[in-house]
Amino acid sequence: MSIERFLITGGGGQLASDLEAQLRPHTDVLAPSRSTLDITDDSAVESVFSAVRPTVVVNCAAFHNVEVCEREEDRAFAVNARAVARLARRCADGRVTFVHLSTNYVFDGTASDPYTEDSVAAPRSIYAMSKLAGERAAFAYAPGALVIRTAGLYGLHGSASKGGNFVVRMINRANAQGSFRVVADQLLTPTFTADLASGILNAVAEGVTGTLHLTNSGATSWHGFTEAIMAFAGVDVPVEPVQTTRSPGTADRPLNGVLRSVVAERVGLAPLRSWREALAEYLNRAGLNAANKVPMPAAVSSYP
Repeated sequence: MSIERFLITGGGGQLASDLEAQLRPHTDVLAPSRSTLDITDDSAVESVFSAVRPTVVVNCAAFHNVEVCEREEDRAFAVNARAVARLARRCADGRVTFVHLSTNYVFDGTASDPYTEDSVAAPRSIYAMSKLAGERAAFAYAPGALVIRTAGLYGLHGSASKGGNFVVRMINRANAQGSFRVVADQLLTPTFTADLASGILNAVAEGVTGTLHLTNSGATSWHGFTEAIMAFAGVDVPVEPVQTTRSPGTADRPLNGVLRSVVAERVGLAPLRSWREALAEYLNRAGLNAANKVPMPAAVSSYP
């Protein structure tokens, strides 16, 4: 890769860790954690830019606890929108490639088909509104930015703000409780952050700009994902499918969160592998599988 200096915000997180690991053997990369670089602290951001002089900035920093965002609106917009605007402006001023991570939650989830980059956003939660505002800020201040929407992330480094990633939480719940319930009417594509990191770096290398949807292939529900986790991990507990119910004051989550990329098809980016195959590899690498070896599935799931 010809690019020499990467700055990745949100270091230590799932995606940032995989990006750093994949870049480290080939180029200079700095991935400071939030405790080292708070992107809402503009003077700290300025100092890092001056010291590193990045040629690419990948913004993985986000306030993504969806329920807490409902209660802390100002913090959500400070991290997910206003700080993005300042990062984008600095990148534009220094002719630095700016990559910003966004979410399938910018859609209301009422469509019957997967959402493409051309679909109209209609956020239904504070988190979703703040992330869409961040997308708009990225393009307003850095017109050549790349905004990547993704979904259902899990990786080897977990998610500290949520007590570990979804896979780990479900296995722990099964071991602690036995049978449990998972919503079956929210559709998405679970995405392994190692695969997402590779896809992002390919898109950057190809000079892709604008909005790009990037997830593993296929689709399932949170319930279907959980059943696959249990089967691959050899955890024999019943998982009861339930419908989404929303209590007053909680976030409105999209029932259809499946993304499809017409941009990747147009520019010739290879699709990421199936979510089942990615899950199998993750479980193998994390040591969470049955008999320490999950057979790789041959079939690629399709959108229901």
